[in-house]
Amino acid sequence: MPMPWSYKHSEKEFKSFLKDARDRMGQVLESDNMAYTAVDGVLHVFRRRLTPPQVIAFGDVLPSTLRAMLVYGWKVDAVPLPFGSRSEMIREAQELRQNHNITPLNVIEATGFALWRHVNHQDLARVLAQIGPEAVTFWHVPGVSAKELQQQII
Repeated sequence: MPMPWSYKHSEKEFKSFLKDARDRMGQVLESDNMAYTAVDGVLHVFRRRLTPPQVIAFGDVLPSTLRAMLVYGWKVDAVPLPFGSRSEMIREAQELRQNHNITPLNVIEATGFALWRHVNHQDLARVLAQIGPEAVTFWHVPGVSAKELQQQII
């Protein structure tokens, strides 16, 4: 079996993802490092609400670098938190590396925008539906057409 595309081209794939997220977050983010911190915060916020099997199922549909970010530093025995309001979860994402974090208020939507553009839609929709309606809502990108969210070929 050939090496999975995501493994062989992980850097190219991740740079494309970060560009989409950064562009969507706006001018406030001046570097890929800032975009990385913002995306990492969103992944941590989402992961904290999942059981270990849900984290693994979600990670299985992600590009390889995002999958690694999702599980890095994970405390698998932590009790999942309930999903909160959008503003509460944004504040939680902004708490990651506070001294180096200027994450904007649209961080979850911007990360969701980039995510949909870099994953298989059927796989992601299936996993989110299995996790539950809160997961579907978390990654929903309001006001964006299906065409804009089409998976990108890189």
